[in-house]
Amino acid sequence: MKKLILTILALTTLSFAPQKEDAFDTGEYFKFRIHYGIVNAGYATLEIKDATINNKKVYHSIGKGYTTGMSKFFFKVEDLYESYFDKETGKPYRYVRKIDEGGYTKNQEGFFNQAENRVLVKDYKRKSEKTILVSEDVQDIVSAFYFLRNHPNIDKLKSGEAITIDMFFDEEITKFKLKFVGRQDITTKFGTVSTMVFKPLVQTGRVFKEKESLTLWITDDVNKVPIRIKADLAVGSLKADLDDYKGLKSPLKVKK
Repeated sequence: MKKLILTILALTTLSFAPQKEDAFDTGEYFKFRIHYGIVNAGYATLEIKDATINNKKVYHSIGKGYTTGMSKFFFKVEDLYESYFDKETGKPYRYVRKIDEGGYTKNQEGFFNQAENRVLVKDYKRKSEKTILVSEDVQDIVSAFYFLRNHPNIDKLKSGEAITIDMFFDEEITKFKLKFVGRQDITTKFGTVSTMVFKPLVQTGRVFKEKESLTLWITDDVNKVPIRIKADLAVGSLKADLDDYKGLKSPLKVKK
């Protein structure tokens, strides 16, 4: 279930492209409280640090998801997602995906060759590796979250407009479509916050009821912070609210 939240965080921000000044910086940290129905199921966190790849300073983002309390006895989750991406272009160099969800495990790393539009995927569980061709502007699931918060025209989007992008996930490129719904003020633990509302179009089936089963609220300010997520699942509903944050590049705008 925590993988779902990390996935949503990335997928639901896929309409944003880079601008000159980033909406984030090293030291940014988010913590989300996750509810499955009325049950406090766990938490998901995202933070960004500095790292070096091939003697070049890059961003290193770390996403974690885990169950808490009684939830972990019924369905224990410990997920780790990481991404190393360029500070100027936002393009990814490397990703890590290490998950354990009720006994389902995966342990992979991907290494992007930007010059040749390829990614080398190493699967440590299967003890295998493969090289996959990708598109020029492809993002991994975590780098997309940061790369796509910086679109220079995000505030000009009109209700009903949708944007499609390429994202690399599960060893393939996914065409993802995101629809902007409108603006809304919502009540949070931090106060009333003005938000932009998006609906990513997802595949119906085992997890989601309908194509528009997900709703995302991001702050309508320069930070573009995901502050609330709701998902109508095939069984039950999931909600995640921003529970804690620090290191925002600009102060969070809260109405009195």
